[in-house]
Amino acid sequence: MAKKTKLSACAFCGRPADASELMVPSQLPDVFICSECITAMSEALKEYRGQTGHKAVTLSKATMDNVPKPQEICAFLDNYVIGQDAAKKYLSVAVYNHYKRLAQHDDDVDIEKSNIIMVGPTGTGKTLLAKTIARLLDVPFTIVDATVLTEAGYVGEDIESLITRLLQAADYNVEKAERGIVFIDEIDKIARKGDNPSITRDVSGEGVQQGLLKLLEGSIVNVPPQGGRKHPEQHLIPVDTKNILFICGGAFDGIERKIAQRMNTHVVGYSNNASRQHIDRDNFLQYVAPQDLKSFGLIPEIIGRLPILTHLEPLDRDALRRVLTEPKNAIIRQYEKLFKMDGIKLEFTPEALDLIVDKAIEYKLGARGLRSIVETIMIDSMFTMPSTKEKTFTVTAEYALEKLQQANFETTIYN
Repeated sequence: MAKKTKLSACAFCGRPADASELMVPSQLPDVFICSECITAMSEALKEYRGQTGHKAVTLSKATMDNVPKPQEICAFLDNYVIGQDAAKKYLSVAVYNHYKRLAQHDDDVDIEKSNIIMVGPTGTGKTLLAKTIARLLDVPFTIVDATVLTEAGYVGEDIESLITRLLQAADYNVEKAERGIVFIDEIDKIARKGDNPSITRDVSGEGVQQGLLKLLEGSIVNVPPQGGRKHPEQHLIPVDTKNILFICGGAFDGIERKIAQRMNTHVVGYSNNASRQHIDRDNFLQYVAPQDLKSFGLIPEIIGRLPILTHLEPLDRDALRRVLTEPKNAIIRQYEKLFKMDGIKLEFTPEALDLIVDKAIEYKLGARGLRSIVETIMIDSMFTMPSTKEKTFTVTAEYALEKLQQANFETTIYN
């Protein structure tokens, strides 16, 4: 500790010794720092640690005030997602129970979390359900892709990158992130590549599943703040995943055959067994069970940590027709808004809408295919109409078919 002398001054702010409460010397001769600068640095360090997870900002305990009930959550989903009533019900209850777990203040009965896995064909709304749920929540929410995950030490992303994304969504507030929800998309892509053991490691399959076990179950995970690979000198943020809800989704392409084998039937063909006549051969996914996921390539341990299993129905013609026009962000409404911004009123005839739906069913593209078809039909008009003085534009079935043929859309799909 240095005495105040006329010769000493703060090396940071230049404050003289007689204007400071205390001057602290450094290891260098005649170099001092004043107590005011130390206080300012201390405040800045506290703020930095709160943002990066060194010390979490204290949050008030969660309560059930103003938490939407399951039926209210489901009604909100109805505004954006057509059909899929079973999946909406499971999601609504799971999210509501997640709030209940956060609001639990006593340790009389420990409510365990119920992670979810959704199985459904591509284009049926798995990711859309997750994105829509995120609009309603006031807890951190992130969507991550399982296809980029690999075991630690290999090219790709570590398992902990899932929590890094959640931390980023929570502005690096650890306590807030520990109450969040993670949607893991394409979970089927980390299935085991085969039942036969191999001398090579399945670094993006079973190895990733093993790494996910501790996250799903609940444990303290050391997470790199900015993502990427860990290295010895890097600061890691400890995050407890006990209260993080995980929702997984995947297409599980080909799982219908596993279900058919389990039910002692076939995906194609006929059977004279009267006990099998009630089986809906057009939608085997409605009979999906945990053992089917095991046959597909998920390890039993990870299936046990995803206790809620639900499926999404394939979209039929009526559902696809409604997807085009009914939701708040319906595809047709989006294009109408695009044209309206140029002062043009866009209209689609019912026959044109029917043609778009028929093509989506023909190509088996699901709801995602609707947008690619509409984009192909509208690309020429979006290129020319803004430069004209036309105020209305009507898309007919003849116009739509002509544009699809000009773009070789059918050939492109099949090639």
